[in-house]
Amino acid sequence: MKQYVFVIILTAAITLTLSWAVWRLSLRFKLYPGIRERDVHKTPTPRLGGIAMFLGVCAAFAVSAHHPFFSIFWVDPKAVLSILAATLIIVLVGVADDLWDLDWMIKLGAQFLAAGIIAWFGELQIYTLPIGGLTVSSWVSFTLTVFSIVIVMNAVNFIDGLDGLVAGVCLIANVIFFAYSYILVRDIGANSFFNLASFIAAVLIGACVGFLPLNWSPAKLFMGDSGALMLGLLMACSAIAITGQLEPAVLDPAEFGRSQLLGAFIPILLPIVVVLLPLLDFGLAVIRRMSAGKSPFSPDRKHLHHRMLDMGHSDRDAVLIFYAWTAVVGLAVLLMYIGTQEDWPGEYLIGVAFGVVGVAACLAVTLLPSHRTPSQESLP
Repeated sequence: MKQYVFVIILTAAITLTLSWAVWRLSLRFKLYPGIRERDVHKTPTPRLGGIAMFLGVCAAFAVSAHHPFFSIFWVDPKAVLSILAATLIIVLVGVADDLWDLDWMIKLGAQFLAAGIIAWFGELQIYTLPIGGLTVSSWVSFTLTVFSIVIVMNAVNFIDGLDGLVAGVCLIANVIFFAYSYILVRDIGANSFFNLASFIAAVLIGACVGFLPLNWSPAKLFMGDSGALMLGLLMACSAIAITGQLEPAVLDPAEFGRSQLLGAFIPILLPIVVVLLPLLDFGLAVIRRMSAGKSPFSPDRKHLHHRMLDMGHSDRDAVLIFYAWTAVVGLAVLLMYIGTQEDWPGEYLIGVAFGVVGVAACLAVTLLPSHRTPSQESLP
């Protein structure tokens, strides 16, 4: 665990330092676009924070290559090198989009290229689904992997609309996923707790911690498409690196000592749950835009965070509510996962109870904003 803490601190320190440098350079050379109609902020703000986050991530991977504790995923470096190459493509395209506003087809093509590199050259694919011992064919595996990565990338990018929103949500999601992956590796009896999935989660925790000070409201620096897409890409990779490659027999409740009801499903449910809000926003946006005869990637001001502002929430309140939803849902499923172990047979009900109470509280603060819009104040 000390090695993971070291990785988090290292990544956070490098990201914070580079974020400050990127912010200063962006102001000096006026590397920021104008205000768009759908933007919430009113002052032109640099959007190149993703560069600092990417360099922080690269530094962490470079250190891991020379650290004996992380040698387990450098023995065959194809997956790591493919992830880094794909991330570089996404960051470069994201930076270009942040500066010059690229056509959505170019961005989508780059996303499929990056996902294809990971799945094909890195051989990081969803080979198995722990549902009745299901093993998918090679082409199904490749296709499922590519689309999963692209969907998560866009889902994370779609919620990037308020100060500190994406960085905070991804920070919480990766803390929960790190705990899940660490416990899962212990449960399956691995010789080492050090694995690629947990390492990526730790790196992302550090990157988000280092970036948040400059991104918290009022934000001095945005991560832009480069940062949001990178976070989505790496989060998808960490989930696939551990959940999609487990042998179905490993998650057999009878063999694994877990509840027959939830034992086989939580390991594939939790990686989805930690990005549930971004996925929900992404799905609603695609349906909304296609129903109107528009491209699913055409921008608008109808995302979930926009709707919360229209309800009367302040920017910070909306962000904190998103944090709460992410933490409640993710922790509820994590508690259910822990509760299905042999030590706590049937105690997943603790997680269910936590989720019910937490969701009720989140609904209350979501539907009862502390501020009222002018139109609401005029109502009797």
